[in-house]
Amino acid sequence: MKNLLMILFCVTLGSIGQLTLKYGMNTVGKITQSHVIEKMVGAFANPYVVTGFILYGLSALVWMIVLSRVEVSWAYPMVSFSYVVVVVASRFLFKEDVDFYRILGTLVICGGVFLVSRS
Repeated sequence: MKNLLMILFCVTLGSIGQLTLKYGMNTVGKITQSHVIEKMVGAFANPYVVTGFILYGLSALVWMIVLSRVEVSWAYPMVSFSYVVVVVASRFLFKEDVDFYRILGTLVICGGVFLVSRS
């Protein structure tokens, strides 16, 4: 149970990191071929982008602990729960279009994770 909670914590950190990066990049704007350098400099100066990377780093540290305790073939599929978190959150936070197929695909992934967790 402790290992599962650590995996869920890791997934949560990673998901929040992804959403924070997205928010930061929305403020930076679209990166085009002609403005790569200036946009990337702007991105790394953006506090939301920096925070997103920090959250990813913390997630990686927790993941190292998880990997020292459980089989990776069992733990890694659990990371896909971040798909659910990010799809749902992006719908509400960023008003992204989440159609039937995206929802169905996410549910199929969840079904697979459930089967793996039973082993």
